[in-house]
Amino acid sequence: MTPERRTHPIRILIADDEANIRRILETRLRLAGFEVAAAVNGMNALELFRSFEPDALVLDVMMPELDGFAVTERIRAQSEVPIILLTSLSDVGDRLTGLKLGADDYILKPFSPKELELRIRCVLRRSSPLLLSGKQINNGADRKPASSHWLIVGNFRVDLTRRKAYRGDERIRLTGMEFSLLELLINRAGEPVSRLDILEQVWGYRPTKSNDSRVVDVHISRLRAKVEEDVEVPELILTTRGKGYMFRRCSQEEISLKI
Repeated sequence: MTPERRTHPIRILIADDEANIRRILETRLRLAGFEVAAAVNGMNALELFRSFEPDALVLDVMMPELDGFAVTERIRAQSEVPIILLTSLSDVGDRLTGLKLGADDYILKPFSPKELELRIRCVLRRSSPLLLSGKQINNGADRKPASSHWLIVGNFRVDLTRRKAYRGDERIRLTGMEFSLLELLINRAGEPVSRLDILEQVWGYRPTKSNDSRVVDVHISRLRAKVEEDVEVPELILTTRGKGYMFRRCSQEEISLKI
């Protein structure tokens, strides 16, 4: 999404090689108020991604030419736009592959279009809160500077207001869901947060199967790879055996307010 003033509805790009599924999703999402573009395969999805500039993508995993995994990997190399995968793969490891490549969530086929709509709104709420609030997005020229709430731990710092993270002077690229996960842990620093709580507060749903909590584990692993200096010996995001995950306890000196 460009930083220009927004004049169009939220844009969703769907990609599925099954025509009936495309029709159902296009109809449902347009009725929900989204602007929709539909791709028939992976290559078509990449072409539309460049021209349509979607706010979120819904990709079928099993597509000809390029599958959903390959499309996810290519898009993640250039964008943090939310991605939801549609998959009929029965093996848990296969389903988690997409998350490791950068997808924000996945839905198992067959699924309810209503469930998909709710998942889309959830990832958008986490990645781009202004989109669902109905506020206009502009280039910032007419906005007053906002105070930023910072967390600073050594050379790692997070601007919680502007949703940006840095290691030294280098910006860390986080997807919206990754930042929301980090933000949740920071807000409860020093307190273990269970996988169930993380799923409910970040992804917006309760797990229906025991393996649903693996979504959290994969995202924690990806987040650590980006924010930890040594992923083998994490110092920021800790595992609390039998309880979940925890951001290290912070002193008052490590949390400050800057203008």
